Amino acid sequence: MFKPVHHEPAKKWPIAWKSLAFRRKLIIGFILVFLILAFFPIFFQIIEKRNGRPLNDWLLDRVPAHDVSILIFILIWATTLLLLVRVVRSPEMLLEFLWAYALLSLTRMSTIILVNLDPPRYLIPLIDPITNSFYGARYVTRDLFFSGHTSTVFLMGFCFKRQIDRWLSFCAATAVGILLLIQHVHYTVDIVASPVITYLIYWLSRKYLTKYK
Repeated sequence: MFKPVHHEPAKKWPIAWKSLAFRRKLIIGFILVFLILAFFPIFFQIIEKRNGRPLNDWLLDRVPAHDVSILIFILIWATTLLLLVRVVRSPEMLLEFLWAYALLSLTRMSTIILVNLDPPRYLIPLIDPITNSFYGARYVTRDLFFSGHTSTVFLMGFCFKRQIDRWLSFCAATAVGILLLIQHVHYTVDIVASPVITYLIYWLSRKYLTKYK
């Protein structure tokens, strides 16, 4: 990772791009994310064919199922738009997000394989025309532990540099987690584990980028 230097926002990208270490890390980060996203449809369609086991979820059993897809969609993509606006002036933020997202995705695929669960009984399919495009032709219900939607919004929050941006994204991530439970897309443990795992992954990716400059 290149060593951050305090400059005017408009000058940060040209200065960062002069660093060979930054260019290498950025290009590798983009390649990793592209390959993972390209593999997503294959992976999710494979895990959808498995048989798992249901969980007894005390909280979920007491929450009536409602379709709140639109609210979830708005919160996720509003936070994503804010990230895109911020990385225009922060090359360091983009680098951190790419590497952390790649590690987050690989970790989540591993936990999905290891923790084989059936979907909640009253699950209502989540309608998100953008995110669903990465899942393949068939709607996926077994990508449970841990929540990808919740963890991704939390990850954006950890990457933000402004305090107000962080708190807005953390509020959005919490709301997304609650709404996913209302729609019975995930179990409670999928949501609760997301910020913890995500922070650990963010911390590890930052450590790696800082150590190998």
